[in-house]
Amino acid sequence: MSEEEPQGEAEGFDARAFLERVTERPGVYRMENADGEVIYVGKARNLKRRLSSYFRRKVDSPKTRAMVSHIANVEVTVTGSEAEALILENNLIKRYRPRYNVLLRDDKSYPYIYLSSQQRFPRLAFHRGARRAKGRYFGPYPSATAVRETLSLLQKLFPVRQCEDTFFNNRSRPCLQYQIQRCTAPCVGYVDEERYAEDVEHAVMFLEGKSNAVIDDLVGRMEKASADLEFEAAARYRDQIAQLRKLQQRQSISGEGGDHDVVAVAAEGGMACVQVFVIRGGNNLGNRTWFPQHSDGADTGEVLEAFLAQHYLDHAEGAQAIPPEILLAEEPPERELLEEAISEQAGRRVRLATRVRGERARWVELAGTNARTALESRLAARTNLFERFQALQEGLDLPDLPRRIEGFDISHTRGESPVGACVVFDHSGPVKDAYRRYNIRDVEPGDDYGALREVLTRRYTKVKRGEGELPDAILIDGGRGQVNVAEGVLEELQITGIPVIGIAKGPERKAGEETLFLSGREAGLILPPDSPGLHLIQQIDGEAHRFAIGGHRQRRAKSRNTSTLEDIPGVGPRKRQALLQQLGGLQGVTRAGVEELARVPGISDELAQRIFDTFHPGG
Repeated sequence: MSEEEPQGEAEGFDARAFLERVTERPGVYRMENADGEVIYVGKARNLKRRLSSYFRRKVDSPKTRAMVSHIANVEVTVTGSEAEALILENNLIKRYRPRYNVLLRDDKSYPYIYLSSQQRFPRLAFHRGARRAKGRYFGPYPSATAVRETLSLLQKLFPVRQCEDTFFNNRSRPCLQYQIQRCTAPCVGYVDEERYAEDVEHAVMFLEGKSNAVIDDLVGRMEKASADLEFEAAARYRDQIAQLRKLQQRQSISGEGGDHDVVAVAAEGGMACVQVFVIRGGNNLGNRTWFPQHSDGADTGEVLEAFLAQHYLDHAEGAQAIPPEILLAEEPPERELLEEAISEQAGRRVRLATRVRGERARWVELAGTNARTALESRLAARTNLFERFQALQEGLDLPDLPRRIEGFDISHTRGESPVGACVVFDHSGPVKDAYRRYNIRDVEPGDDYGALREVLTRRYTKVKRGEGELPDAILIDGGRGQVNVAEGVLEELQITGIPVIGIAKGPERKAGEETLFLSGREAGLILPPDSPGLHLIQQIDGEAHRFAIGGHRQRRAKSRNTSTLEDIPGVGPRKRQALLQQLGGLQGVTRAGVEELARVPGISDELAQRIFDTFHPGG
């Protein structure tokens, strides 16, 4: 028997008899194992020829040999064209998620920036899901992080409000956003409609990629304000122009407008990485990374083809989210077929471009570099940590894979010396240089809610001012009450799109019995004790607790060592330090006599007597 002839059987499957009756028309095939589970879905221009290739005596791919050994049945669906077969194949892959297909994780919907343009004082907001509300939607953005970064940038450039309407309609005085110059306080009438509409117009132009037009308009307004001797307004326009020009240098594609995605794939070590840059209006809105499942043994072309089909056919955000041009780092095996099917899905021509020049070539190269870098990082740190992040996303049904999680805890002893702690984790583990401790100053002893509110406000006010970065999820030691406090702080700071997770440990505080409370959901959630996502939560929570206790103990020790001396008139920081150093700490000070105290530099006889009397009342 030649190598081109089919094998007689594959684990009980009569391949010869099957191939004798299979059609040569285009279509889709589903391979099933003995349990009826679909293990592979494929398409073909000629079903008979394609299926025959699996049952030859010599098959080079170990993955294909393993798959064939499990085939117990093959179902075939004939289609009218190969493009129709590609669309059906994609639908079946998403439905069955076969173990031998290259798979993307279930796509959550992409986020947008929403403008409530129908209101007197419109608001800008993070939006995900159905776009039913009146107004305008800008995007899609590749991630929630990209949306939050853009919203933060817009607040600095054009202070359009980002608060919820319920918050806006019930203000009697300006909020914190006005104080840090991120809003002009339309809620209390500090800005007129005309001036506010100007900021809205410029924000819209910026989101449409018309930053040059915004700069031209601002230059004209600056010159007019200067001529009218309105120097404060002219200075404001000048600062906006400078910020926009600085932004253009790092964000725009010089001389390139339009909308397109840039896709590159890297594969190594049994793993593949897909990198997508989203360009809208000539501006880079950010990038997104995928690590497809079951990519072991697949080359970059196979992964690219699977990604393009699964990502763009039946796109979660609809046809309008598919750009007219998709730039590719390499040509997929069936480029023309993919182009035809994606164009049909979009209802207009979509071009898959592989040979590009100039700035477009630079973006393709950048996407390839990012894909290789992300893959190298993943392979280098190939521990179970990344899988824990993925399990957390799936277990809590989060819309995005968290890239950065910040955990908070408050520590005190019956209200004494309270300290709040923030720890940071990313896919590589603890980010210790981003850890912070906060001495609680402005709350009553034992007020855990007030302490948490102070810590979160201090933490994220700094971020709003441009110091640091926002996380993708916030983890808090506590239940529904603590989550409500955090939601209130985020609303006050107009930070949206960040899920808050509260960890309620119960009366016995046993590991594995935690109840999780999520922002926007009333009922608590209990993950299985062996859930990797729960293990990640426990790891972050434990680290926050350890870091908070360390800070609390240091503060308590310092307080107990110095508080009595601080209360003595005439003993300032320098004299207190001298006493402690010269006499061996607070215990030495309490044991010292008046003469010994007076020998410490800076301590007079009168002050020495006062110190002695403090520790020895009544003589």
